[in-house]
Amino acid sequence: MFATLFVKKRITHKILAKQFVHRTLIALDETFEDFLDAIYNDSELKSHPDLNYKDPKVLMFIIIAGNIRFFERILSSHEENTICNSIILEMSEVFEMDFNIMKEELESYSSFISRVNHPSKNILYGMSKAVFFKFKLGKYQDEYFAQLNTPNPIFLKKIDVLIENFIWDWKTIFEKSKISY
Repeated sequence: MFATLFVKKRITHKILAKQFVHRTLIALDETFEDFLDAIYNDSELKSHPDLNYKDPKVLMFIIIAGNIRFFERILSSHEENTICNSIILEMSEVFEMDFNIMKEELESYSSFISRVNHPSKNILYGMSKAVFFKFKLGKYQDEYFAQLNTPNPIFLKKIDVLIENFIWDWKTIFEKSKISY
């Protein structure tokens, strides 16, 4: 009986990738409008932003690319590449895209997350700043922050809270699971 408490659950990298992609896309599909409503109605913004409620693609790429960025802190290079490629393959199949095009798109978003957050290495902040810049929210802030083209820290913290709901607890997943490659 006690042996089962300490045994890691076995899962293949392909199943992990499939579960991650599909569960994340379902969560995004179910909450996208609420996510945008929270931004649209935020009291830190001086006017309502022009948001596209019909296309969750930008947020989806930020969420997927941001989650993948956590791997470099937890996994070996081989494990990271294997799981990332499985995720990219699953994404390319879901969206009927070429693997290399999907890979380029995710790498582009990952790079953007790093760039807008430099020199900080906090992935959550990078994802929130990516939302801020990709959704062009700067012009809806009060004049001081709009001129600086930087997010109001209070507003950014609110985006952090929204983004946290889409970040998987990868450390716990890898501690409790035996991933087969």
